[in-house]
Amino acid sequence: MPAQLVYVTAPTLAEAESLARLAVEGRLAACANILPGMRSLYWWQGRLESADETVLLLKTTQELAPALIRALTEAHSYDCPCVVALPIAMGNPDFLRWIEAETGLR
Repeated sequence: MPAQLVYVTAPTLAEAESLARLAVEGRLAACANILPGMRSLYWWQGRLESADETVLLLKTTQELAPALIRALTEAHSYDCPCVVALPIAMGNPDFLRWIEAETGLR
Protein backbone atom coordinates (compact mmCIF):
# COMPACT_ATOMS: atom_id res chain seq x y z
CA MET A 1 0.00 0.00 0.00
CA PRO A 2 1.62 3.29 -1.05
CA ALA A 3 2.56 5.72 1.69
CA GLN A 4 1.63 9.39 1.83
CA LEU A 5 3.18 12.41 3.53
CA VAL A 6 0.55 14.88 4.73
CA TYR A 7 1.74 18.49 5.09
CA VAL A 8 -0.19 20.85 7.37
CA THR A 9 0.42 24.36 8.66
CA ALA A 10 -0.98 25.49 12.00
CA PRO A 11 -1.04 28.88 13.74
CA THR A 12 0.52 27.61 16.98
CA LEU A 13 2.61 24.80 18.36
CA ALA A 14 -0.29 23.82 20.64
CA GLU A 15 -2.71 23.46 17.72
CA ALA A 16 -0.17 21.46 15.70
CA GLU A 17 0.29 19.11 18.66
CA SER A 18 -3.48 18.76 19.07
CA LEU A 19 -3.87 17.91 15.37
CA ALA A 20 -0.97 15.45 15.60
CA ARG A 21 -2.56 13.68 18.57
CA LEU A 22 -5.89 13.48 16.76
CA ALA A 23 -4.20 11.81 13.79
CA VAL A 24 -1.83 9.45 15.60
CA GLU A 25 -4.14 8.41 18.44
CA GLY A 26 -6.87 7.79 15.87
CA ARG A 27 -4.47 5.60 13.83
CA LEU A 28 -5.00 7.81 10.79
CA ALA A 29 -1.24 8.44 10.79
CA ALA A 30 1.67 6.35 12.04
CA CYS A 31 3.59 9.36 13.30
CA ALA A 32 3.77 13.13 13.23
CA ASN A 33 6.67 15.56 13.12
CA ILE A 34 6.09 19.06 14.49
CA LEU A 35 8.38 21.79 13.21
CA PRO A 36 7.86 25.13 14.98
CA GLY A 37 9.24 28.44 13.80
CA MET A 38 8.11 28.72 10.18
CA ARG A 39 7.34 32.12 8.67
CA SER A 40 4.67 32.18 5.95
CA LEU A 41 3.95 34.86 3.35
CA TYR A 42 0.67 34.43 1.46
CA TRP A 43 -2.31 36.08 -0.18
CA TRP A 44 -5.54 36.01 1.85
CA GLN A 45 -8.73 37.81 0.87
CA GLY A 46 -6.90 40.13 -1.52
CA ARG A 47 -4.17 41.14 0.93
CA LEU A 48 -0.59 40.05 1.29
CA GLU A 49 -0.24 38.56 4.77
CA SER A 50 2.59 37.10 6.83
CA ALA A 51 2.43 34.94 9.94
CA ASP A 52 4.46 32.69 12.18
CA GLU A 53 3.23 29.12 11.82
CA THR A 54 4.12 25.57 12.80
CA VAL A 55 4.55 22.78 10.25
CA LEU A 56 3.06 19.36 10.85
CA LEU A 57 4.22 16.37 8.77
CA LEU A 58 2.27 13.14 9.08
CA LYS A 59 3.00 9.70 7.63
CA THR A 60 0.02 7.68 6.51
CA THR A 61 -1.20 5.39 3.74
CA GLN A 62 -2.85 6.32 0.47
CA GLU A 63 -6.01 4.57 1.67
CA LEU A 64 -6.23 6.62 4.90
CA ALA A 65 -5.16 9.98 3.44
CA PRO A 66 -8.71 11.15 2.55
CA ALA A 67 -10.01 10.41 6.08
CA LEU A 68 -6.95 12.07 7.63
CA ILE A 69 -7.39 15.17 5.46
CA ARG A 70 -11.08 15.39 6.45
CA ALA A 71 -10.33 14.99 10.17
CA LEU A 72 -7.55 17.58 10.14
CA THR A 73 -9.58 20.07 8.10
CA GLU A 74 -12.58 19.75 10.43
CA ALA A 75 -10.47 20.16 13.57
CA HIS A 76 -8.32 23.03 12.24
CA SER A 77 -8.92 26.61 13.37
CA TYR A 78 -8.24 28.17 9.94
CA ASP A 79 -11.11 28.85 7.53
CA CYS A 80 -9.07 27.32 4.69
CA PRO A 81 -6.22 25.27 6.18
CA CYS A 82 -3.29 23.95 4.20
CA VAL A 83 -3.73 20.18 4.43
CA VAL A 84 -2.19 18.38 1.44
CA ALA A 85 -1.04 14.83 0.77
CA LEU A 86 2.08 14.01 -1.21
CA PRO A 87 2.94 10.51 -2.43
CA ILE A 88 6.06 8.89 -1.04
CA ALA A 89 7.65 7.45 -4.18
CA MET A 90 10.46 5.55 -2.44
CA GLY A 91 11.90 4.99 0.99
CA ASN A 92 13.27 2.55 3.50
CA PRO A 93 11.07 -0.54 2.92
CA ASP A 94 11.05 -1.35 6.65
CA PHE A 95 9.83 2.18 7.47
CA LEU A 96 7.13 2.06 4.80
CA ARG A 97 5.91 -1.29 6.17
CA TRP A 98 5.91 0.24 9.66
CA ILE A 99 3.61 3.06 8.47
CA GLU A 100 1.21 0.48 7.08
CA ALA A 101 1.34 -1.66 10.22
CA GLU A 102 0.76 1.26 12.62
CA THR A 103 -2.20 2.60 10.68
CA GLY A 104 -3.74 -0.82 10.04
CA LEU A 105 -4.64 -1.67 13.62
CA ARG A 106 -8.26 -0.61 13.30
